[in-house]
Amino acid sequence: MPLHRLTGITLGVPDVARTAAYYADFGLTSIDDGAATTDRVRMGTIDGGEQLAITQTRRRRLLQLGVGVDDPDDIDRIAHSLRSLGFQAARTDRSIEATEPGTKVVVRVEVADRINSDAAPAAATNRPGAIDRPNQRAASVTRENRVRPRKLGHVVLGSTDQEASQRFFTDGIGFKVSDLVKDSAAFLRCSTDHHNVLVQAAPVDLLHHTSWQVDDVDEVGRGAAAMLAADPDRHVWGLGRHAIGSNFFWYLKDPAGNFSEYYSDIDCIVDDALWKPGVWEGARALFDWGPPPPPSFLAPEDLAALMTGSHSE
Repeated sequence: MPLHRLTGITLGVPDVARTAAYYADFGLTSIDDGAATTDRVRMGTIDGGEQLAITQTRRRRLLQLGVGVDDPDDIDRIAHSLRSLGFQAARTDRSIEATEPGTKVVVRVEVADRINSDAAPAAATNRPGAIDRPNQRAASVTRENRVRPRKLGHVVLGSTDQEASQRFFTDGIGFKVSDLVKDSAAFLRCSTDHHNVLVQAAPVDLLHHTSWQVDDVDEVGRGAAAMLAADPDRHVWGLGRHAIGSNFFWYLKDPAGNFSEYYSDIDCIVDDALWKPGVWEGARALFDWGPPPPPSFLAPEDLAALMTGSHSE
């Protein structure tokens, strides 16, 4: 598909320094080209390069979402699609951006290089009837390196008009539907990953979580363990495995109240003809196994404040 990845996000928070320190602990690296300021920090992943900008706002929110395409012809197609839906867009030869009204996020589509990841070493496992790791400890037991995300995988957005948001991303930008949650959410992809954007119905526009890929389930666990050793209050939900997307997960919370997820082993859709979107309901729409989600995951603790505007700009 001409769309091929998320290029990055701009996150607005009240306290830039505290939030940046959290994401440094999470494994992102600071990118300082001499332009860093106390109210804006840029951070990167191993494979995706610069993928997070943190800037100061009065309440937490996602300000911008970047999507990569292959060439300027893709920008022309998106410009035509957005116009046909009635959206105004700011256009250059190599980029286009428009505000999605249900989430109030500025979506910027730009010509960008594809991500080329070096394959992580396959972990040898011992299974009933098959000993693939004789006389050796599991590789994860001897790992001493800190966990660092490979790339930004997906974002989950609360929309006050879920159907309109879904239409913007699919008919306007060119995302494809991977799965649906009945009457409430759509899992959308702009790459071979099962989903890169999830738009779900919400009483107020909000960022629910960002999700960052690591090599395997051991890195999910190691990353979360290190984060919780530094501050147990960061824990939200995990370890578990989703049914939609199939990925292992562990969710943590940054100082502004945004959730961040370590994930691995997500479904990949490399042939659209071989994938049929499903419509999910009930607990299976949330997870396959793991502890039950806490109430704060389903309704963030600051939801009432966001709705009443006490954190509004």
